[in-house]
Amino acid sequence: MIEVTLADLRNSSTFFKTNQVVHIVNGRKREGMGYFVPNVLKEKFEIFLEALEREEKRKLLKRVADASAKDIVGDGAVDDGIK
Repeated sequence: MIEVTLADLRNSSTFFKTNQVVHIVNGRKREGMGYFVPNVLKEKFEIFLEALEREEKRKLLKRVADASAKDIVGDGAVDDGIK
């Protein structure tokens, strides 16, 4: 992974030719601002993002299932969830 500052982005001709992930930082504060993923890594990165999204959805569904299992209201009944 390459680390660049916002000032380095002005020289975009070399910046966009990289085949590595680029970590963009604020040069003055030395704080991370984000990442640039080149087209070479696009497919692998999209697969990675889809896996993250699936995991987040799975966690949310598990929370919903756990809450539903704790609900004492019978099937077909409606409850506002306030106790």
